[in-house]
Amino acid sequence: MLTAAMPGKVVRVLLQEGAQVEAGQGILVVEAMKMQNEIKSPKAGRIQKIMVATSDAVNAGDLVAIVE
Repeated sequence: MLTAAMPGKVVRVLLQEGAQVEAGQGILVVEAMKMQNEIKSPKAGRIQKIMVATSDAVNAGDLVAIVE
């Protein structure tokens, strides 16, 4: 499971569900306080589900994606 580290707005989804991902690879970008922060996969695997879309607001700790 991948969670948002800080509150902000999703500005870009970099990968789609079903995509293979490497550890440390960016999955989506969240803007907080005019800075864009890439949320990266903690492990290699496949993106099972992306829980957010572009323009969604997220809070710290919100589930944003599931990597299996």
